[in-house]
Amino acid sequence: MTRPASRSAPERPAAETPTPAGVAVSPPGPTPRDRDRTVTVGIAAAMVAKGIGMAAPLVITPACFRYLGDQRYGLWMAVTALTGMAWFADLGLGNGLLTRLSHHVDDARAQAREISSAFATLGLVALVLVAALVAVNPTVPWAELFGVTDPRVAAEASALVLLCFGAFVVNIPLSLIQRIQYARGQVVQSNVWQSAGALVAMAAVLGAIAAGWGPLAVIGCAVLAVPLTNLLNTVVYFWFQEPALRPGPAHVDPGTAVGLLRLGVQFFALTTMSSIALNVDSPLVAHLLGPTVAAQYAVVGKLFGVLSIFIGLVGMTVWPVNGAALARGEVAWVRRNTRRMVLLYGAVVGVIGGTLVGFGQRLVELWVGGIDRSAVPLALLVGLASWSFLIAVTSPLIMVQNSIGLLRPQFVGWASFLVVATALKVWALRQFGLAGLPAAACAAYVLTMWPAVFVGYRRAVRRCRPA
Repeated sequence: MTRPASRSAPERPAAETPTPAGVAVSPPGPTPRDRDRTVTVGIAAAMVAKGIGMAAPLVITPACFRYLGDQRYGLWMAVTALTGMAWFADLGLGNGLLTRLSHHVDDARAQAREISSAFATLGLVALVLVAALVAVNPTVPWAELFGVTDPRVAAEASALVLLCFGAFVVNIPLSLIQRIQYARGQVVQSNVWQSAGALVAMAAVLGAIAAGWGPLAVIGCAVLAVPLTNLLNTVVYFWFQEPALRPGPAHVDPGTAVGLLRLGVQFFALTTMSSIALNVDSPLVAHLLGPTVAAQYAVVGKLFGVLSIFIGLVGMTVWPVNGAALARGEVAWVRRNTRRMVLLYGAVVGVIGGTLVGFGQRLVELWVGGIDRSAVPLALLVGLASWSFLIAVTSPLIMVQNSIGLLRPQFVGWASFLVVATALKVWALRQFGLAGLPAAACAAYVLTMWPAVFVGYRRAVRRCRPA
């Protein structure tokens, strides 16, 4: 057995390192500078890809609305919203695979087992969902459910639902390629493919409209572009770039699949808990202050949604890099990188949040037009900016815990937050109106989530501290 060299020892070329006969030596891992470069380049690539991904729908929306008509386009958007609510369909396996792959950075055979078992499990899930969709779809009165009155659109409703949900289900196993590339440090490559998918969808939709294709063909170009891009990415990756990791029946391991499911279910439970805790605001506002105020709050919340996008993009980039570093016992780098990420998150979210506080009322007027400034009090903007800042500066510590699958402290924190925050929000809404909502959320987060996050972070780095 070889012992890893001390981190303070100077690096030696592999050719000069004495190796006992018959003993395999693992290739040296990336240096701290390599990891820093991976994080920096990955964040930049993710931001560019997300920008393209957000711009493409904005480009095709006016053309689609005019070509499809308001009822057909509205039906499409309603069905798309339903698929968005089915985020749980992968059972958390995507996040589980992202975490587990980073633990096998030097073991291609173990990675192949993880990848094959994940594809087999989610492939089975997709087959079951497709069968259920085909069986149930004809029995649901989709046109009546979504209030479609145009007979032509109503006749297409069942086929449109089948097309949109079918594309979503097929993409469940195909989207694993993105997590695999992130886990293996190929963030730029993954984001290039994602950007290509968005651009292909945009070009295909505009081309189909220009050619006068039927409405379902236009919608098909939009919804099938992403799964087809993921399929092409998967084929290129495993057949030409990383054939040693190519998934196949021989690599499927029941024990590995069970381990993935166990960790995936934990991520699923955590995501469900945090999602409920973070999305209870609008129902509370609608119930206590009325739907008009709830609509105004939703519009203002969308302004600060850009901060959530930034937090998520950076987190997905750092997550697997932390896991690989901790697997090698490089706790010092993880600590340093976490401090750096806290400063980065705090600076970016602080500056953008401060800008939104200063210009948020004017931005809402320009964007929506029907909301008076008095409906967007300055205290509400300050509260939302503070809430975003609290989430931002704890996110890097959460990513360290996610990277090794340490989820219990977060689950306890989110469960406590849900109870405390809901009670405080109800009280604050009744006492102070809409401005009290983010203030109550901030107080509850400091009381519940902050202790859980810091306890979990200390446990994570202690667990991975080299002996």
